Parts: sequence; structure tokens; C-alpha cells
Amino acid sequence: MANNPNSLMATPTKTPSEKSASASSMSRKHNSARFEAYNRLQAAAVAFGEKVPIPEIVALGGQSDGKSSLLEALLGFRFNVREVEMGTRRPLILQMVHDPSAPDPRCRFQEEDSEEYGSPVVLASAIADIIKSRTEALLKKTKTAVSSKPIVMRAEYAHCPNLTIIDTPGFVLKAKKGEPETTPEEILDMVKSLASPPHRILLFLQQSSVEWCSSLWLDSIREIDPTFRRTIIVVSKFDNRLKEFSDRWEVDRYLSASGYLGDNTRPFFVALPKDKSTISNDEFRRQISQVDLEVLRHLRDGIKGGFDEEKFRPHIGFGCLRDYLESELHKRYKEAAPATLALLEQRCCEVTTELGKMESKIQATSDIAHLRRSAMLYAASISNHVGALIDGAADPAPEQWGKTTMEEQSQSGLGGWPGVTADIKPPNATLRLYGGAAFERVMHEFRCAAYSIECPPVSREKVANILLAHAGRGGGRGVTEAAAEIARAAARSWLAPLLDTACDRLAFVLGNLYDLALERNHSRDSEYGRKSEKMDGYVGFHAALRHAYNRFMKDLAKQCKQLVRHHLDSVTSPYSQVCYENEFQGGFGSSATSFYKSAGPFCVELTDGGSAAHDEIMRDQENIPPQRNGQQTTPGKGTEAREALRDSQMTVPETPSPDQPCDAILAGAKKDFGNGIDVGVRKRVSRLTGNSRNADHMRVQNGGGLLFGTGDGGLRSGSAYSEICSTAAHHFARIREVLVERSVASTLNSGFLTPCRDRLVLALGLDLFAVNDERFMDMFVAPGAIDVLQNERQSLQKRQKILQSCLNEFKSVARAL
Repeated sequence: MANNPNSLMATPTKTPSEKSASASSMSRKHNSARFEAYNRLQAAAVAFGEKVPIPEIVALGGQSDGKSSLLEALLGFRFNVREVEMGTRRPLILQMVHDPSAPDPRCRFQEEDSEEYGSPVVLASAIADIIKSRTEALLKKTKTAVSSKPIVMRAEYAHCPNLTIIDTPGFVLKAKKGEPETTPEEILDMVKSLASPPHRILLFLQQSSVEWCSSLWLDSIREIDPTFRRTIIVVSKFDNRLKEFSDRWEVDRYLSASGYLGDNTRPFFVALPKDKSTISNDEFRRQISQVDLEVLRHLRDGIKGGFDEEKFRPHIGFGCLRDYLESELHKRYKEAAPATLALLEQRCCEVTTELGKMESKIQATSDIAHLRRSAMLYAASISNHVGALIDGAADPAPEQWGKTTMEEQSQSGLGGWPGVTADIKPPNATLRLYGGAAFERVMHEFRCAAYSIECPPVSREKVANILLAHAGRGGGRGVTEAAAEIARAAARSWLAPLLDTACDRLAFVLGNLYDLALERNHSRDSEYGRKSEKMDGYVGFHAALRHAYNRFMKDLAKQCKQLVRHHLDSVTSPYSQVCYENEFQGGFGSSATSFYKSAGPFCVELTDGGSAAHDEIMRDQENIPPQRNGQQTTPGKGTEAREALRDSQMTVPETPSPDQPCDAILAGAKKDFGNGIDVGVRKRVSRLTGNSRNADHMRVQNGGGLLFGTGDGGLRSGSAYSEICSTAAHHFARIREVLVERSVASTLNSGFLTPCRDRLVLALGLDLFAVNDERFMDMFVAPGAIDVLQNERQSLQKRQKILQSCLNEFKSVARAL
């Protein structure tokens, strides 16, 4: 036979069957590579807590609805998972890998908090024990009844599909014995959180004996996926329901589930072997196939007219469900590959950046000069922000960071003003203020509180003791000195706690500025894209800086308390002339005017209601001194009062009495002066007693001794007791106004605000940086901190390596697609 020359040059060709087999083989190879890439990524995500939207199947259902039996059927072998209720308290991620070279299952568990897998588990019965022990150990450690941290098991087997399923705890109506009563709610919340991510496919199982209209858990699935767009519904134990059907229309209506699941939802109907005895893996798989055949045979032959096989056959039997799950998951893998690749590239860049920061932090622990410079600049920045907040700022938002007067009182732990029974409500009390505005509001509140206190009642015994003691020393000023001494004692007793409270409140207002300065510094850095000398991670330094700031404010409060106490001691000293002055610095009323000038902004009500609210406050607020006009004067300082005071000048007789009428006292004094008293002494007495000009006026105003009375009707309006009480009240008002207007306001401003502006950065610097290198580094390198940083770096390096490996795999998969 002659050879055909063309036959030698012919190119070999494949038959259609060979082409189909080759394409199928190539497809399976690509699917397998894609599946392995996702499995590795999933293991890394679990180990490192990465939030990667990997397509995953989540098995849901009530307890005893057949989830565990379905998992064993998918695996192709039994491991008695139901006996230990494997998935009831902790999720289980089952990574099934179809490996033709594994005639026996090879199962390995991923180590806790690691991407590494342990050694293979030889006995299938040991799988359930491992799951149980790991679950119990974690729940004991976390002291909880359930945990969302999954267990990862990889099963390589020749008879399982390439499939990954997350088995979740089964829904329960009542907690088991020994568990908290809230366990059912905790399980439901945890399962919902696992099923909520949109990249997860929901595999919901329900027993065939449960009607759709009475399903306990279908509504919970609807809350997660209202349209069942990503939900696969499986009716388990289908063989139990078959005997109820006799005609085709009955079974077709049941299989369609119309009216409950929607027209586009087709549930799967599955029955599995009921034989629980110990059998071989081959026998187990044979029984699964046998059950599928028996179900189909009953539908075809046991039902009159059969069933709509063209419509429902692809959804009946375990084999159909397994093939659908595998194909659906691989379809989702293929669709998600580009997005997954982009996300991996992003995460690799982020981890590389984190690793670079960690390297810099470790390197910085040996660069002390750089750390000092960065820390100093950061402390200076915080100090500048504090100064800006004091001078007036609206950043950050006062609505969020400011405080009302009531919030300041409660959060400072100081409450109201000591000794003040009136309800102190300064203007703008309901506005949220901070910084300099809040400081001025507290100052105004202090003034209101101080002016609400009047000279307290004095017993007759106290007056007698003071008055008689002065009489024993001679001279004619016993009544005046007694009134002055009573006023001094009352001022020391009642005004001192107010001064201390004012200092503490102001220190609290300024102390709050530290957090505001941090927020302001952070927001400014975010605006300009910088990182505040990279001081964010140094917890020890931030703690030391906050402590130094708080100590600075505490020292300021202590110093201011000493200063204002000194002023109080000065105006209440026996050598002070405050009680003997008729007017001081332009008249008594001028101080009140200056008070309103200094407090002017806070006499303008800025809360809702405008001037009407201000008028209401000024009308109802008795502790706010009234604004003065040409007709308003402080009691004891008007023309009428001064005329009355001239008529009530008196001297003290040789043996005075609190009940002796003032007329008798004056007569005795005149008699003594007429018997040869030196003119100089008379002038001195006249000068010293000149401060009692308003005695008659005050007596009339206060009703004599009845203002402080004990109910004794024997107190006459002209007695020395009532004279002393009314004069003491007048002296107390003078001391109070001199203290509040002349001393305290300027002292607190210069004692608090000036140091915060001028000395804060220096104080912080001395406290934090004027130390040797060893003490300075204690803020940055705590004992064992270097080891912690190095461990974090190793973890980041491992994460970077795993993610980079996953990225390379996905790039290969993408090229193959």
C-alpha cells in the first residue's frame, strides 16, 4: 500500500469527546487551584482576624433540624458529631478538599490564633472529642456560654467535594441545664452576625414535618435576607413527609412552597440514612445514595400521577444539593476573584505600612534625642491648644465637648455652693461652655453665691461676751468693735468655703481642657495630613503627660486657695479698716458698678428666650446683685442712711449691757466726755464710731433684734444687741464686697489663667524632660516593652508573608481565568 504523502504532513486532531474531556479536566484544575487559594486565604483571615469578604456558605437551622447529619454526608464519613453537639456553642469552619489520592479522610485542625494546621487526626471518632475540648476550653477562658470565634477543620478526602461550610450553633428555645437563661438570645444574635455579611450564602435547614406558616426560624432568616436572594433552603428528613401524599397535586403544591417562599425560591428536599450503627465509610455513602433512589422511586411510583419531574427533580435528593452547593460556591469564587485580588493588594500595602511603623518605633527606642524632640514638640502643641481654648475657641464643637453649669457641678463632685440655700442659676447656665467662657461663668456664679449669703444670726451670749470684754479694756467703742468682730467671724466662717469651692470648680474647668486639647490637636493633624510627631502609640508618655497636666492644675488650685485665703484674712483682720470706712474708691456703689462691668458678658442671657429669659432670671434670682441706677444704693450707703448714722453715734458706758437702751448708753458717754475727757480721745471716739451712722436705718429695716431673734419679746428696737446685729450685717456686706470685687476676681484670673498661658509648657517640660535618659525612657520603654514590640513585628511579618503568598496565588488564578 502506497503511503499518502499528505498523511505524513497531517496535524493530529482530537475527537469531540477528547476535547470535552480535556476542557473538563482543565476546568477542574482551575477550580481546584481557585478553591485552594480561597482556603488558604480563609485560614489566614481566621488566624489574623482579617475582614476579607470571601464567599462562604453558612449553615443555619434549629437544633435537631439535621445540620450535623448533612455535614457528615458532605464529608462522606461519620465522626459521631451529634453525640457531642459539635456546633451548638461555637462555629465550625469545614474546609472540604477533594483529593483523589486520599482514600481515607485526612483531617487537621488549625491551631488557635495561628494559620498553621496541626498534625492529621487518625481516628474519625477523635474529631468530635477535639471539637468538644476546644469549645469548652475557650468558653471557660472567656467565661461565656457561646463564642463567635470559629474552629477550623480541613478534611482532605477522595469522596468529598471542594466545599467550605461554616456550621453555626443551632437555634434553641430554652437554655440547657447549667447555662445562662440568655443563651438562646446569645446564639441567635451570634448567628445573625455571622450570616449578615452580604458575601455569605445562607444554607437554611428545616424539618419536613414543620409547616412553612408555623416555622420558628424562617422569620429570623427573613430579617437577614428578606428576599432569600442569597439563601438556599433545605427541607430535611423529607422521607418522613412522603407518606402523607397520595396525589400528584398534593406533592407538587408542597414542593413548590408557593405563597410562603416566593416564586423564585426553590427549596431542596433531602433525606439521609437513619441507621446510626457503626458502619464503614463506603457503606455510609452507599446508604446515602440508596435513600436518594428510594425517595425518587416513591415519588414516581408511590404517588398517583407521580410529580412534576421536570420542574422539581433537580431539587430532590442529597446528590443534587451537594452538586449545587459545589457549583454555586465556585461560581461565587470566580465572580469574587477580581475584588478579592484588589483587596489583597490593599491589605498587603497596609500591613507593609504597619510593619514600617513598627520598625520605626523599635528603632526610636534607641534614638533618645529624637524621642525627646518629638515629645517636647507634642507637649508644646498641647499647651498651645490649651491657651487657645482659654482665650476663646469654638473648636471642637461645644455642643459635644462643653458642659452646662449643672454638669460641671455633678461631674466635679463638688455639688452646690457650701452654705448657700438659694438656687444659684447664673445667666447662660444651660449653655455648653468650655475654656475661658466656662471660667468666666464660674466666676459669675461665685459672685452670685457670695452675694446670696447674709450675716448669720448671733446669739445674745456671743454679743455679751464680746461687748463686756471690750468694756474691760476701756474706751468708748465697745458696740462698734463688737459688731466688727461678729462680721469678721461670719465672713471667715461663711466665705472661706465659697472661696475653696470656687478654686476647685475653676481647676475642674481648666482640667477638662486637656482632653479638648488632644481632640483639637488630632483634628488639626487630620486636616493637614500629619501625625503629631508620631506619638500616638506611646501610652506611657501620654499617661505621664496627662498626670503632669493634672498636677499642674492641682498646684494652681492650691496656690490660689492660699492667695484668696490671705485676702480673706486681710479684710477680716482686726487691723483692717474695711469695717470703719464709709466709702472706698469712689463710693461703695462704684464697686458694684465695676462688678457689672467685669461680669458684663454674663449679664447678657444667651440661652433660648432672649431678653425675656434674662428678665425672668433677674426678677427671680435674689442672689444676683441688682443693677444700680441713680436711685438704687446699697443699704447703709444712701443719703438717708448716712443721716441716720450720724444720729446714732454712741460711746460705750463703763459697764455696758446688751439690753441697755442706746439712749442710756449715749447719755453715759456724753457725761463721761463732759468730765474732762481729752479732746483727742473725743475725736478718736467720734471717728471710730462714725461707722454706725446707719444703725437706725438698719434697725428699722430689720425690725431690731427680731431679725436674729430668739422669740424674746424683751428685745427693744433701741437695745445695744439689735444695734450690734444690724451694724454687723452692714460690716459683713462691706467685707464681702471688698473681698469679691477688689481681691478675688483679679487673684483668680492671675492665679489660674496667666500661668496656663505663660507657664504651662515650661511646667510640663520640667516635669517630663528635666530628667536623665533612663527616667525619660521609662515613659516609652516599660519593662518587657521591647519584647512586646518585637513580637508584634514578628506577627506582622508573618501576616505580610501569608497575605503576599495569597496575593501571588490569586494573581496566578486570575491569569488562568
